[in-house]
Amino acid sequence: MATLARRSMISALAIAAATIIPTAAVSDQVQLKSSDGTVNLTGDFVDFQDDHYIIRTALGDLRISAARVRCEGEACPTFEVESADLVIKGSDTVGLGLMPLLVSGYASFLDAEASIKATDREGEILAELVGDGGFGDEMGSILVTSSTSGDAFTTLMDQSAHIGMSARRIKPQEARDLKETGAGNMVSPGQEHIVAVDSLVIITHPSNPIQQVSVDQLRDIYAGTITNWNELGGEDAPIKVVNRQEGSGTRSVFDTGVFGEAGPVAAADQVIVDDNNTMASMVNEDPNAIGYVGYAFQRGAKALSLVNECGMLTEPDAFSAKVEEYALQRRLYLYNRGDAPNDDANKFVDFALSDDADGVIAKAGFIDLSVKRKSQDMTGSRARALLDPNVDAYEGGVMREMLGEMVNYDRLSTTFRFRTGSSKLDERGRIDMARLTEFLEGQAEGTKVLFVGFTDNVGAFDSNRSLSVNRAQQVIDELAAFAGDSITGIEIAAAGYGEVAPSACNITENGRAVNRRVEVWIEAAQRG
Repeated sequence: MATLARRSMISALAIAAATIIPTAAVSDQVQLKSSDGTVNLTGDFVDFQDDHYIIRTALGDLRISAARVRCEGEACPTFEVESADLVIKGSDTVGLGLMPLLVSGYASFLDAEASIKATDREGEILAELVGDGGFGDEMGSILVTSSTSGDAFTTLMDQSAHIGMSARRIKPQEARDLKETGAGNMVSPGQEHIVAVDSLVIITHPSNPIQQVSVDQLRDIYAGTITNWNELGGEDAPIKVVNRQEGSGTRSVFDTGVFGEAGPVAAADQVIVDDNNTMASMVNEDPNAIGYVGYAFQRGAKALSLVNECGMLTEPDAFSAKVEEYALQRRLYLYNRGDAPNDDANKFVDFALSDDADGVIAKAGFIDLSVKRKSQDMTGSRARALLDPNVDAYEGGVMREMLGEMVNYDRLSTTFRFRTGSSKLDERGRIDMARLTEFLEGQAEGTKVLFVGFTDNVGAFDSNRSLSVNRAQQVIDELAAFAGDSITGIEIAAAGYGEVAPSACNITENGRAVNRRVEVWIEAAQRG
């Protein structure tokens, strides 16, 4: 991002710039409010210095970062109007939760300093980049506007944004509509970018005694069939149901995961909120409330374990999200048009997808795409399931075979899945192939790596096992083609166990898709 050229495509966009127009009223009362509700201060405006508001209160003069709050009141400083060089719009999950740190990380990557301010518009921040760590020339500006995932695609449609942020994958109709405007193939690798994964965490007030909830119970709660906590084994108190607005990517993921293909049935007395932060604040304030937020937005609320339709209990932890086996989870995306190449947008996306961004993604509370390893606990739920005495002897033999192999290997978070009805890896597979190659390049020569295939339960048991081995070998072949000679010192083999050890229920297409996977196991460290 040597220079951020202003693009005529969005020249009509007006935003707040950094230069303050002096105002005569410097002692009138103002309010400083943060978008997450944690800051709400009232005082007399004193000054604006070094990207900080200074207000006078009963506690003395307070200095508050302009990146955290917006100023309300006639005495607030006003800003000159100019056009942003890079405009990013869409999901509040990405915009509020991830973008401030991602923009700061991008500036550091460029050896620049980002001066970030909240504009007078709710959910909007402006970052101005200055080179040489803040001592050099101005490098341009980035505007981030947070609303809904749907807005990511409408603003790409009218070209008021260079990049769209979404907490769900683009819908087929949205992709077709954009293609008709000349935007290109929105699901091509050059236009669809997965930057992180996220779990939707079911939250209650910290005092609520309930520890877990099933997907079926959630469906009844949000449909208005279950209305009292005592129906779940809790206190005799009405359940206050908090939901997100229509068009929210977070709600779309929740509705799909809970209601499935039948579509949502919403109770009439639900409370609707606009963003994750408001959801968390409302649940934290009401002992009878229940809601759902992205992994990074829990803010002290109590997270419930989730039981899926076939009785599997899943925890909303980072590893479960990385391998995409938690019952309610999503991918976070950045999208761009293909017909209006923007050098600034391309460079920003390249950074967001790189290893350099992993630290800031994790710091923001999201789950990055880096490769992690985890010991395969012989007392864990998977190992216990493989010891199920109720299966027939033949299938039980395969399960014991898998258990015997697990002892020797840790599991990597890299898990390859295939597009529905296709032998091609899905959109995340392309990213994971590069990440896995880099990880394996750092391993000692002679390290053993096992690619382990699994299937859903549709079809004959033996045929599924053969298919699982073939899929594992297919991934190995694709890795060899991608990595070339860089991992020749690694000992790689294929195995497959068919339909045993499912990660999700096989009763829905989404569940079956989760189970059609190739895991990557790596030789376990010597255990003393």
